[in-house]
Amino acid sequence: MATGTPATVLLAREGVAFTLHPYAHDPRAEAYGDEAAAALGVEPERICKTLIATVDGSPACAVVPVAARLDLKAFAAALGGKRGELADPAAAARATGYVVGGISPLAQKTRLPVVADETVELFDTVYVSAGKRGLQVELAPADLLRVTGATVAAIATR
Repeated sequence: MATGTPATVLLAREGVAFTLHPYAHDPRAEAYGDEAAAALGVEPERICKTLIATVDGSPACAVVPVAARLDLKAFAAALGGKRGELADPAAAARATGYVVGGISPLAQKTRLPVVADETVELFDTVYVSAGKRGLQVELAPADLLRVTGATVAAIATR
């Protein structure tokens, strides 16, 4: 695992059981999570997208199912703030150390507060980016929450 992504290296170091799911990424794809769900044959509710937003000017990380949208007001409230705004893609990449479309909530360059939508706990396993486009990691929600230090809240709208 020493040659893996920062996300997979962290999971291995923490002793987390996980499965990698590579797929052929289409460079023309714009909806990365939808692409992953279709390529892997997994329901979109189990694949989570990682979004970087600011809450009252401070960056934070949201983990929501690709089948849903981030409710910025609920996200801000979950972090004790008032105003949430999606980060510019370049700022998201700088803060996390990952390329957009491959941003993982795990092992980010800057440790950001993480809020995961409450629906992640409905499944035995969920999928998040492993740190690059075309690679998802499947793991137990409890492990995802523990390793990221995430708060769980209702932050997604369907």
